[in-house]
Amino acid sequence: MTPVAAPETQPPRAEVKAAVELYLALHRAPELSGAEHATAALLADRLTALGLTVHRGLAGTPSFLAELRNGPGPTVLIRTELDALPVTEATGLPYASTVPGAMHACGHDLHAAAALGAAARLAAARAGWRGRLLVLGQSAEETLTGARALADDGLYDRFGRPDAVLAQHAAPLPAGTVAHATGGPLMAGSRTLDAVLHGRGGHAATPHLAADPLLMAASAVLRLHTLTARESAPAEGAVLTVGTLHAGTRANVIPDRATLSLGLRAFTEAALDRLHEAVRRVLDAESEAAAAPRPPELTLTARSPVLTPDPALTAALRTVHAEHLGAGRVLAAAPSPATEDLTHLTALPDGTHVPLAYWMLGTTSAATWRAAAAEGRTVPANHAPDFAPDLRQALPTGITALTAAARHLLAAGPPTVGAVPPHPEAAP
Repeated sequence: MTPVAAPETQPPRAEVKAAVELYLALHRAPELSGAEHATAALLADRLTALGLTVHRGLAGTPSFLAELRNGPGPTVLIRTELDALPVTEATGLPYASTVPGAMHACGHDLHAAAALGAAARLAAARAGWRGRLLVLGQSAEETLTGARALADDGLYDRFGRPDAVLAQHAAPLPAGTVAHATGGPLMAGSRTLDAVLHGRGGHAATPHLAADPLLMAASAVLRLHTLTARESAPAEGAVLTVGTLHAGTRANVIPDRATLSLGLRAFTEAALDRLHEAVRRVLDAESEAAAAPRPPELTLTARSPVLTPDPALTAALRTVHAEHLGAGRVLAAAPSPATEDLTHLTALPDGTHVPLAYWMLGTTSAATWRAAAAEGRTVPANHAPDFAPDLRQALPTGITALTAAARHLLAAGPPTVGAVPPHPEAAP
């Protein structure tokens, strides 16, 4: 893939500088899912300084909603995530994480900085739009629980339902580009499962007197990974990953239990249902084959629906982005088995949908592309310890993409003189 030069339309220098400062602060001090208190406070304080009204601590979490009213008109919500990953950073950057075992390896710090930059541009140019801008800082996206918590807590009952939701996500594409879905899903749906295999503990010298759950688990892991290879059609794009396996304390002790955590991904609920039941079947069979004292436990801990951007909104914003960034910088995004919980805030329980525009934001520098090509390897991708967005190109592009999209959706023209009363439920 050919590297792309910087966007033609650059945000003002002061806004980029403020966004860069936020990015560096967040990158140095990442916080894991559900514990993003300082992250949320830092972004919320910056938005408050721009004139937005911030409602903090939503659903008893670090999540917040910032609001800027500018006369009557549509409501547009920009979502950014707050959480980092339990990954040890290996980028060697001067602003690398200072928190052991935690890193912004998925670009959520970039998303937050771009959202701040877009809010700053819109706040500084209120004569060109009307309506209500919302910026949602969402906790716990990586665990796929944050958006669901906000939906269950009645986010829209309290603050009103938006007319559109906008979001972008860092991706290993050329920095300076954005990529939109071409129709159909952009990201897979998922389920996260925790399993417990029960055994009968004993002495390592007398394994015949025990029922070894570690052996059950090891066998189950191998068998589970055949489910997508031999029981799912290749066109389904299903993925199963066993992420953790824990059992035992010492070499001379056979434990009495083993625990697994695994993730399922697919582009239809039917495929996810089938995989879920197949996991249960495999675990039951391994336990029975090992004469386990009791059946295994399988618990669903998180799920996310398939993410499909609104086709009409996507087509409109693809044109908007081409106008602001140049047509060569607007790419087509293939469906990805990555997952995202934002659909909990767009596919509503009553069967209706809030139109969603979701695009990928390129982060890979030209130098990184060249080095990877020369060495015959892939570029560092999300969740890798060496994932390092090209800030100089990716951040201005992200700011411009969000700003242009929001301004397109907000009503044009100067606002009506006078304050607009808040939504009746919009109390902190």
